[in-house]
Amino acid sequence: MTFPSPTTSQTITRAGIGLVAAATLLVLAACEKPQASAEIGTPPPPPKVSVAEVLRQPIHEWDEVTGRLEAPQSVVIRSRVSGYIDQVAFEEGALVQKGDLLFQIDPRPFAAEVRRLQAQLDRAIAQSKRAEAEAKRGDQLRAGKIIGSEEADARLSTADEARAAVVATRAQLEAAQLNLAFTEIRAPIDGRMSRAELTIGNLVRADDSRLSSIVSTDQVYAYFDIDESVYLKYSALTKSGEVGAAAPVYLGLTNEEGHPHEGRMDFLDNQVNPGTGTIRGRAVFDNRDGLFTPGLYARLKLVGSAGYVASLIDERAIGTDLGKKFVLVLDAGNKVAYRSIEIGPRQNGLRVVRQGLEAGDRIVVRGLQRVRPGMAVDPDIVPMADAATLAGFATAAGAASAN
Repeated sequence: MTFPSPTTSQTITRAGIGLVAAATLLVLAACEKPQASAEIGTPPPPPKVSVAEVLRQPIHEWDEVTGRLEAPQSVVIRSRVSGYIDQVAFEEGALVQKGDLLFQIDPRPFAAEVRRLQAQLDRAIAQSKRAEAEAKRGDQLRAGKIIGSEEADARLSTADEARAAVVATRAQLEAAQLNLAFTEIRAPIDGRMSRAELTIGNLVRADDSRLSSIVSTDQVYAYFDIDESVYLKYSALTKSGEVGAAAPVYLGLTNEEGHPHEGRMDFLDNQVNPGTGTIRGRAVFDNRDGLFTPGLYARLKLVGSAGYVASLIDERAIGTDLGKKFVLVLDAGNKVAYRSIEIGPRQNGLRVVRQGLEAGDRIVVRGLQRVRPGMAVDPDIVPMADAATLAGFATAAGAASAN
């Protein structure tokens, strides 16, 4: 058997390897060409993004402050007479009506004084009648020259003194009757009572002892302080007639979202506090449902501008680029364009855009991270605001224009 020489074997081996490699490259080329052709022939579809048209709504801008609630009327209950408490006639913390009995002071000493003075008045009236009769008879006797002028004048003087005594005694009786009436301590206003600070059997001193307190409940005041810039802006709006003196004010409590309660501006102080640079204001709110309690903390929203039509967008549509705000706007061919904007305050969950957008502009509201300027997109048209938000704008605009 003849074996190939080493040189011949190496030559055959190299040739075989070369053939195998060539065949492999041909196979790979055959596989890759259709795939590359497919990629070139079918580009990926444009990304689908949520797009909304800029909302145009008439609005007023608002300034937000904080304050405390107070009752329009607050009365400390005290007795006008001294004596011992016989009765506490109200339920602590309950609503009472003006004139309801609250406390009863022992009336017996005062009733006795009324009876004594009534008797004294009766006696004074009788003495006055007798003195008047003597004075008339004295005039007759003087005319007949039976008595002298001096005695007749004395009788007239006695009659005058008797009449004066009647007037004085009647005044004393009226004062005693008032004191007797004051033993019944009644509610001076409609409102809600506090606790009884003195109870049955305790001695009450006139105009000194604090018995309880009562606050009105049908309305409530919200007192707040505003700085000079807000005051000057509000004053200018009022003087120009763009905002009425009874401008709407909206209130929210600590457990509430937003400012759901509407009231009106009621009072603005006559000077700025130089120590704080603020001025005290007051708004009034209806409280017939008893929701508000004096002393509660309140968040308030005041009219801060004249009405105007604003561009509003979803906060999520706003991007930040080196501290500047921008949005992505779609042109007529659904291509994305970068647009710088200047933003204003929030309104009903949307953001006011002062510059950079116009009516009819369509902006990307969701999916900003999937697109870039110059890219074509597939717009999914969505509303910029829901029905509740639009209703809120309508309500606020109506209230502001009405006031």
